[in-house]
Amino acid sequence: MKLNKKAFEHAQSLVRNGEVAKDSDWSEAQPSPADENQFLEKHGWDEYATWFLAIDTDENEETKGHYNYPFGDFDVAHRSALIAAKQRASEYDHLAIANAADELLEHIDKGFDAVNMASDQSFPASDPPNWRDGTE
Repeated sequence: MKLNKKAFEHAQSLVRNGEVAKDSDWSEAQPSPADENQFLEKHGWDEYATWFLAIDTDENEETKGHYNYPFGDFDVAHRSALIAAKQRASEYDHLAIANAADELLEHIDKGFDAVNMASDQSFPASDPPNWRDGTE
């Protein structure tokens, strides 16, 4: 099991932009298998992959089993999903995934605005908001 860096960057972007459900119940909010299939049909495997913090390298890339530790509902990130991912990853000693989920949770819980998050070294500098002229 390894960290899905593309998904982690996607999650960072969602958090940075405030696209987070902070008070959801993940057991109710998580997409159903039918929702996943519908998303796959419409968007394909590459975009599907961006919603899972981990990749199981022992599984075929074009199977749901290849993608683990979901953090959102294909629309927004969910704080409750990140809590679940952190707990489960810690339980199975998937430390890179647990640390990634923890980092995202810290940013959500601290309530960083876009300027503060863009200056944080843990977020890629390739797409920060343009804070110098006040636009995003």
